[in-house]
Amino acid sequence: MPFSLIPFMLLIIPMLEIATFVVVGGQIGVFPTLAMIVVTAIIGSILLRVQGFGLIAKIQSDISGGKMPARELVHGVMIAIAGILLLTPGFVTDTCGFLLFVPPIRDAVWHFAKSRINIVNLRGGSDQSPTKGDASGGPTIDLDEDDFKREPDANSPWSDK
Repeated sequence: MPFSLIPFMLLIIPMLEIATFVVVGGQIGVFPTLAMIVVTAIIGSILLRVQGFGLIAKIQSDISGGKMPARELVHGVMIAIAGILLLTPGFVTDTCGFLLFVPPIRDAVWHFAKSRINIVNLRGGSDQSPTKGDASGGPTIDLDEDDFKREPDANSPWSDK
């Protein structure tokens, strides 16, 4: 999403919420409208807890099985966003939040976003961790105990003076 759309979205979403409040409140009344907002927040927090813990268990099983849980991590972010949307008062944000709790919709959002994301490896090599050498892929220098000694630096602010 281009940054020029963000101010527009910050203006249009509250306007949609206010219009929805007015229409729903005019049809069913003020107190039932407010009760619906509170109920959706409670249901959203329950869904967040249930799906969040289930997702954490799936991530842990994938990691212990040696697999990278990329899909589950993305789903975790979307579940967190869904929880925030459901705790935000409003019918439009609640609708978007409830939709993000549906796994096929999360998959569709991920496939849509994945085609527009470019992952860059900053190390310059492959995504494989090096088998020899340090984390940067450079050579490892193995020293004997006689080749290395550590002497305290008298100029260091952390030395005992």
